[in-house]
Amino acid sequence: MAVAPDTAADLVYRIFDLQRVVRCVAAASFRGQDTGVALQGVLRFVGEGESRATQLAERLGVSAPVLSRHIADLEEQGYVIRRQDPDDGRAQLVALSPAGADKLRKIEEHRTATLQEYLSDWSQEDAEDTARILTKLSESLKHSARAHALPAHSTAASATASQNLQEH
Repeated sequence: MAVAPDTAADLVYRIFDLQRVVRCVAAASFRGQDTGVALQGVLRFVGEGESRATQLAERLGVSAPVLSRHIADLEEQGYVIRRQDPDDGRAQLVALSPAGADKLRKIEEHRTATLQEYLSDWSQEDAEDTARILTKLSESLKHSARAHALPAHSTAASATASQNLQEH
């Protein structure tokens, strides 16, 4: 059964409202930190494992020049390390440095504690249900966005998209 148009419209509104609130909470809770919210997001993705900068840009939904500036900032702070890709000398691989891994751990601990404080009136069941629904929503949106972005005739692109879905 398809989602009704008014329900979809309400969901879009609530998603944008949630994005706005999350940005405000993140900005308020990390004021004065040496890494802003954008750099923290990059750090999190880099923390998932060494990868090419172009792949990181694609996953983050930013342009290569924007990501390059973020990586340069993180590298200057000692949080990431870049090296040439041994399979393609034109490409770079990006990974966390030990200081970056420590910084990421501290950021995630801080975020966890902050969210626990903000959700102190929630039950464990409410939090688990919300996490399950948000995961389902994210996966549906990722799958649909990738499916619509792929050319219908490209089996190689379809295989790549399937592989990317499994990685996320």
